[in-house]
Amino acid sequence: MTLRIAILRLKQLIAVALCVTSMGSMLGQASEPKSPPAIEELKPVPNFFKLPVGSTLGACSAVAISTQDEIIVFHRGKRPLMVFDSGGNLLRSWGDDLIGSAHGLRLDKDGHIWTTDVGSHRVMKFNSHGKLLLSLGTGKAGAGDHEFNKPTDLAFGSHGEFFVTDGYGNTRVLKFAPSGKLLHQWGTPGKRDGEFNLPHSIVMDRQGRLLVGDRENERIQIFDQSGHWLATWPGFAPYGLAFDQSGQLYVADARANQVIRLTADGDVEKRWGRKGSEPGEFDLPHMLAFDKLGNLFVAEVNGRRVQKFQP
Repeated sequence: MTLRIAILRLKQLIAVALCVTSMGSMLGQASEPKSPPAIEELKPVPNFFKLPVGSTLGACSAVAISTQDEIIVFHRGKRPLMVFDSGGNLLRSWGDDLIGSAHGLRLDKDGHIWTTDVGSHRVMKFNSHGKLLLSLGTGKAGAGDHEFNKPTDLAFGSHGEFFVTDGYGNTRVLKFAPSGKLLHQWGTPGKRDGEFNLPHSIVMDRQGRLLVGDRENERIQIFDQSGHWLATWPGFAPYGLAFDQSGQLYVADARANQVIRLTADGDVEKRWGRKGSEPGEFDLPHMLAFDKLGNLFVAEVNGRRVQKFQP
């Protein structure tokens, strides 16, 4: 009898323990509210760039980030190409004798620095320390195969070819071989599919499609690399275009003084900013770029600055 009683009591204790554990688990789950979904923000980092005494920035037209985390700023002032380290310290600068008026700035996969100059009507390619490697254009506005009329931006294909939006005067996109030989061009003035009213920015997505910021028509037009129209995304003024590391597209809309994030279908997903001079506000945001950590840099023309934002 003693053994049977002991076994019975042991079973009762085990049952009670299991019940308590189960109730504790249920109570624990009930007492832990579900976390709300994270709210994505772009937090400005004030006074990030440290200029030497006596140096100032002019109208900042573009910014790009190298694979070495160097930040290249293109502005309309003395030493128009400025290279900063990841802490915002100036490393080197150049361009007074080459640049007429800064506009577009991109880096290719080999780290070369490409610029579009609306003052001298040229497209130029530099190495990372400022040595001029290639110059296209005659120095005068024109519509010929070897001329530009205020070219605005560049994008790169996977085999070294590059595309130029020749925007202010010629309203076209040009495709070049790596050597600089013109291969193809398309675009005429207008509002219909495939026509432009100031093609101002251009990027290539992961599918190999070209997204052209058709600024004054307030839309992005999408093309294949031969210039065949594929789609149109309206509803904003795309001064600048940039992808983040995940492939999401961001737009600098200078008309709204905002940065906009788009969905994969071209719909506006989120907006940041308003007109102003405080951190996080914008005065004509022109072009933008992301580093590999997800930090966003926005160049402002009227604001005469580049702002850094942390995700």
